[in-house]
Amino acid sequence: MTLKCLIIDDEPLARETLEEYISKIPFLELAGSCKHVFEAIEILQREQIDILFSDIHMPEVNGIELIKMLQYRPYVIFITAYANYAVEGFELDAVDYIVKPFSFERFFKAVNKCLTMSQQKNNKPSTDQSKYLFVKDGHKLHRVLFDEICYIEAMKDYIKVVLKDRSIITHLTMKRVEDQLPENQFIRIQKSYIININSLKFISGNMAELHDVSDKLPIGKQYKDLIFERFGLKND
Repeated sequence: MTLKCLIIDDEPLARETLEEYISKIPFLELAGSCKHVFEAIEILQREQIDILFSDIHMPEVNGIELIKMLQYRPYVIFITAYANYAVEGFELDAVDYIVKPFSFERFFKAVNKCLTMSQQKNNKPSTDQSKYLFVKDGHKLHRVLFDEICYIEAMKDYIKVVLKDRSIITHLTMKRVEDQLPENQFIRIQKSYIININSLKFISGNMAELHDVSDKLPIGKQYKDLIFERFGLKND
């Protein structure tokens, strides 16, 4: 699912920040970045916009006045330096109200609400949503397919996601990433390792060898019986 979005903000730096954040999210498509309301109205009349990112204080017509004028309302996320308009913004059924300055994480949380609402509106889950997870690497957000993952390794406050062709290190706990993985495809073999069952080549003693990577991973004693039970075998 792709959501087409539009930016309205008279501040160049704010527009640049939003454009950068949007470019990092695979399910967002930027339809336009406007410095005033009248430019945005032309696009809104010409195209179906799913998400509108709007400042409130702008010359001539402000963001709240614009939303009131629209016959068809996309999902609205107000992004402003003024917190005192939040109540009025939510009275217009805005999805979110973000106060400047804001982080990428705060922005992503807001747009993810729009994605969830859009999926529910269509009365069907995204077929792709059950096949991948998002992994942040520095200032980039990667969409990683579950089938691409060979294994995941805990590294204190970080994890390393080892794919068939590369690795990504991200600030995430093992528990949090495990909750996002499908149980029928992944299994923990040791406190610090989760493997993709489809990548498992063989188990020899207390070591697991995987396809596509040269690493041999240790199997924890307390996990070994669970692994064999998973495959309907006995750990003799």
